[in-house]
Amino acid sequence: MTKQEIEKGIVHLSRNDKRLSTLIKKIGKCNLQPHNDYYISLLGSIIQQQLSLKAADSIYRRFMDYFNQDPKPKKILDAEHTDIRALGLSNSKVKFVKDLSEKIISKEISFRKIQIKSNEEITNELIKVKGIGTWTVHMFLIFTLGRSDVLPTGDLGLKRAIMLIYNLKKLPDEKRIIKISKENNWSPFSSVASWYLWKSLEIK
Repeated sequence: MTKQEIEKGIVHLSRNDKRLSTLIKKIGKCNLQPHNDYYISLLGSIIQQQLSLKAADSIYRRFMDYFNQDPKPKKILDAEHTDIRALGLSNSKVKFVKDLSEKIISKEISFRKIQIKSNEEITNELIKVKGIGTWTVHMFLIFTLGRSDVLPTGDLGLKRAIMLIYNLKKLPDEKRIIKISKENNWSPFSSVASWYLWKSLEIK
């Protein structure tokens, strides 16, 4: 997603959704910045899953420091389970990062030509890794690959933002989120809509 595509998304959403239009005026420009550190991105997602922001950042920093900011797959596979565990990762997360590393080395998953693969193809490939589910793939598609039309219906933050912005009495389920997105014509810029909704939770 280029800056021009983001701008198009902002115009599209502002025209089609009054609530998002108000949010966009308050928040300003969307600064989604895709990158190609695919492996590091997935490692980070696994390490930071289901943790508070503060705890996630602390453990991730320790992990990167331990591997001298260069946690190559072989280094992770060669490291002792207990040593990685001591950095603050749970037993299951140690297994997950090792499984990701093993599948990269064996080429069971590959980032080659990932930019031209469909969202579905990428999802089917990445969920082969233990610890990577739909939520992690959605975050990867939005924040790493910069795909413009991803709607992470399982994300708690997004659910909370939608509940507050659209005056719902309870957290919306997947069906309700999809319905709201269709009624307000978020597609083909659902990722941009999601970004603004996440940002709305930071507004006091």
